[in-house]
Amino acid sequence: MVQSLTSAYRARLQSGEIAPDAAQGAAVGALARLEGELNAAGESSGFSLFRRRPEPPRGVYLHGPVGRGKSMLMDLFFDSAPVEQKRRAHFHAFMAETHDLIRLFRASEKGDPIAAVAEHVADRTRLLCFDEFQVTDIADAMILGRLFEALFARGVTVVATSNRRPDALYEDGLNRQLFLPFIVLLKERLEVVAVAGPTDFRLDRLKAAQVWFTPLTPETAAAFDALWRDLTDGAEETGATLDVLGRKLRLPHVVGGHLRASFAGLCGVALGARDFLACAERFHTVFLDAVPRLTADRRDEARRFVALIDALYEAGAKLVVLADGEPDALYPAGDAAFEFARTASRLHEMRSADWLARPRD
Repeated sequence: MVQSLTSAYRARLQSGEIAPDAAQGAAVGALARLEGELNAAGESSGFSLFRRRPEPPRGVYLHGPVGRGKSMLMDLFFDSAPVEQKRRAHFHAFMAETHDLIRLFRASEKGDPIAAVAEHVADRTRLLCFDEFQVTDIADAMILGRLFEALFARGVTVVATSNRRPDALYEDGLNRQLFLPFIVLLKERLEVVAVAGPTDFRLDRLKAAQVWFTPLTPETAAAFDALWRDLTDGAEETGATLDVLGRKLRLPHVVGGHLRASFAGLCGVALGARDFLACAERFHTVFLDAVPRLTADRRDEARRFVALIDALYEAGAKLVVLADGEPDALYPAGDAAFEFARTASRLHEMRSADWLARPRD
């Protein structure tokens, strides 16, 4: 028998795995309310030509700073939700899939492509859970109202976590006035709960840990792996695909806002500043594996590494590195060595307690 959300949360409290937090308690109450309503509704959300799909239960929108336990609560709720047709997705990944489906349905001339996408999703999903709901793309902003209205009309219940309250979504975005009706719809159909307790639990764990591992040995690799598992709570890696100027950047090792990648995978291939900016915007914490000592003949890799660190630094991202040496020893001589000195300085700063304590939206 599946454990209820409330029971699973209490078990974590009793084991000492998590600490009591009033803001999390309010979120548990909202999610438990939805769990009960879904349970009462059963699987009776079928549809026929002669009967409207029933009104779905009101969803939940959890918002607050990173590290407050929103994703953990989403995990517990998703596992306990009494629904067979349920799906959890990162919001950006879902929207990338949506745009692909819109192009497909438009090409097949099946009428309104947004309605067709909603029907496609609703046929497979009764409960749709989004992690890291954030709207920055005008293409997303312009279709969300119609898409979600169609999903709700087809009986889909939505739960979301976000670093931003609904009224702050797509803030200062182009033609934002056209997006405002979606915010109204979101607040009508989802119970909005702030999860903004005083403690950043993820950051506490990161500050207590070593974030620069050197040299490259089985022991340091094991410690690096252990920190990844700890910060991601051992969650399954879902992967992510970023759309960069029409190109698809596939990143297989992703859990929520955490990215794990090798130096070779990011700096040893033909990526550029735009790719690194997209990563910095999408991920709040980056684990960079197997950073080598760079020789003069590896200037291209050194320049990409500089661009990557610049993007992460400007975005205020947290960085965990497994490297063959300390920052100053990674590129001591070569065409880009002078510029790399600034990067080494930034790497030192990014492992400091002050940097780790710095908040990021």
